Amino acid sequence: MSARLTIAALCLSGMVAVGAPPLSELVSKPAEAHTEHVFAAGEPGDPRKASRTIEIGMAEGPGSMTYSLDSIAVRRGEQIRFVLRNTGDLAHEFLLDSMENNAKHKSEMEQNPEMAHDEANGKRLEPKTSSEIAWRFTKAGEFEFACLIPGHYEAGMKGIIVVK
Repeated sequence: MSARLTIAALCLSGMVAVGAPPLSELVSKPAEAHTEHVFAAGEPGDPRKASRTIEIGMAEGPGSMTYSLDSIAVRRGEQIRFVLRNTGDLAHEFLLDSMENNAKHKSEMEQNPEMAHDEANGKRLEPKTSSEIAWRFTKAGEFEFACLIPGHYEAGMKGIIVVK
């Protein structure tokens, strides 16, 4: 038996011993997507069914980082097409979630500041780029959109969405 086969056999036997999933699941299963995630503020929407479009600019200035809007009101059940434009010279992001979930995610970002977001509820945009998010607000309450890149939130990059 070759050295590679011996190593592979030892690895597989170790996986079986510790209760790892069968190799067929590891090989054939794609990387987990965020499709199983339950979103606090609703669910991904269909941009073709948006009731309106809201443009949000992102930029930085002397001692501050801001969105062009700091509060948005929507109706429960409404679908919004967010057009995100980073007009600044730094990367920024837009993450829509509950204040509590954003606070937890902010802590994770402090440990991993290069974490990229391209999810149903969030996008990271490089300077001078734009992107879109379609969102259906299925739950009433107050939610937050925020840039969780370390230092950006503290510099003012956050806003509130009130869903009635």
